[in-house]
Amino acid sequence: MKAPPAPDRPLSWDDLQVFLAVCRAGTISAAARQLAVNHSTVLRRLGSLEDSLSVRLFDRLPGGYALTSSGNALSERLAGMADQVEAAQRELLGQDEAIRGVIRVTSTDTLLHGLLMPLIVQFHHRHPGVQVQVTVNNSFLSLTRREADVALRGSNRPPQNLVGRRVGDIQTALYASRDYLKTLGRKPSVDDCRFVAPDESLSHLEQAKWLHRHVDASRIALRVDSLVGMVDAVAHGAGAAMLLCPLADARPELVQLAPPDPALATQVWILTHPDLKQVARVRAFTHFLFTALSADPRLTHG
Repeated sequence: MKAPPAPDRPLSWDDLQVFLAVCRAGTISAAARQLAVNHSTVLRRLGSLEDSLSVRLFDRLPGGYALTSSGNALSERLAGMADQVEAAQRELLGQDEAIRGVIRVTSTDTLLHGLLMPLIVQFHHRHPGVQVQVTVNNSFLSLTRREADVALRGSNRPPQNLVGRRVGDIQTALYASRDYLKTLGRKPSVDDCRFVAPDESLSHLEQAKWLHRHVDASRIALRVDSLVGMVDAVAHGAGAAMLLCPLADARPELVQLAPPDPALATQVWILTHPDLKQVARVRAFTHFLFTALSADPRLTHG
């Protein structure tokens, strides 16, 4: 049987897929349903393939499409190719579905120490084939430029170009150490306190804005460029401060002086780039974080 001539231009695998579908199905309509495309797409692909080969592959009969001798020769040449391509696709997908590889995670020092690090360790124990690389940065790294794959961020206005889920809110309240309060006398008052404040690099935070509104600058004893550092300063008796509750409540030497202020609550988000959300290891990691943090009593939910 004579083989089809060599093509004038490289053959399209999409065209060949359509050809094989028509061979199997016997009609254009059945092939279109099988491929989940419309009738005209099948006809266009067949025409493109016949033009590339400069031969007629099917006889158009009233009852359907029948292979010509050239079409039959091409069908024999392609026997098993579709199965090989599908097997290769399954193998590659299977490699991705195996949870392994590198995940680059960015978060703030606050969330890393307060919430994230124990979960990263737990996730690694579940999936030892995954290496997690953590970057601590208080500004958003560009997930678009792949500086990180996943971000855990406190933000009431997460970037529009990222996708993610909110896991809860982190509360802020006024704290001081027990020893510091003792230095203020038998009935200490907030008005007697010196304050630990965020420095200028954190002036965008609601805590900093609260202090600017309610505390005279002369009462600021210390400024720190880290919310974790502020907790440590208050624990050592530097003064009172508006602290994140998950961090402060973990220090038994600290006392909450007033209930959390709802106006200072910060949403906590798990974020990734849209192109990465279906990558198996990223999907597994973000799902794990969401499940754990959505049940974390240190965050408020609802």
